[in-house]
Amino acid sequence: MIRVEDFHKAYDDTVAVAGLSFEVTAGQILGLVGPNGAGKTTTMRTLSCLLTASKGTLTVDGCDVSKQPIEVKHRLAYVADDPQLFNDLTVDEHLAFVASAYSVDHADEKARLLLKDFELTQKRHTPAGDLSRGMRQKLAICCAYLRDPRAILFDEPLTGLDPHGIHKLKESIRERAASGAAVIVSSHLLAMVEDLCTHVLILASGRQRFCGTIDELRTTFVGEDEELTLERIFFMATQPETSAT
Repeated sequence: MIRVEDFHKAYDDTVAVAGLSFEVTAGQILGLVGPNGAGKTTTMRTLSCLLTASKGTLTVDGCDVSKQPIEVKHRLAYVADDPQLFNDLTVDEHLAFVASAYSVDHADEKARLLLKDFELTQKRHTPAGDLSRGMRQKLAICCAYLRDPRAILFDEPLTGLDPHGIHKLKESIRERAASGAAVIVSSHLLAMVEDLCTHVLILASGRQRFCGTIDELRTTFVGEDEELTLERIFFMATQPETSAT
């Protein structure tokens, strides 16, 4: 569903990502982790057609990101860490706009259920500019889910959410994956990644240190007879001298 091959991205003389390759198939939830500046957001923004790759091939559901951006945008939803909403539009108007832009069938019923699930029903007529940080995040998630995208990217999705919102989001991500979506979640909350994700991709200084299942990660960096948290393994994997891939 999502395929990245030999992806490079540089900003003038600064290399953000170098030689990244990975796949996310339908039903998988990939945790994208790494220190600040590792290239996580650059990778997600390039998959979302917001940035252009310096080199490499990125595809979503068989559509080339660089050659078929409109097709990619119809298949993929990206929820940024700081959603850029229209402050003067209400919650209902945001969902109506998305439904119109993407020709969503049965949009009213889908929107009603999403607002109920994410506890936004009472805010339907509230402008986005008057919403709390967490509610803005929930609205962005609802707008993404309304389209039933084939691939969904989340960049630090728990920012601003209360415990109920966190639980609902995690539950919804599992449901979307079970329905056949390919999901990427970028987060510094390693316990959440370990609990939620089926696979993990570790980046450091723009380079891939590991990509595989959680069990494969432990075997690669620790060994079959040891049991460490993802947090401990993360620090091992991102040390400058680590060369495992």
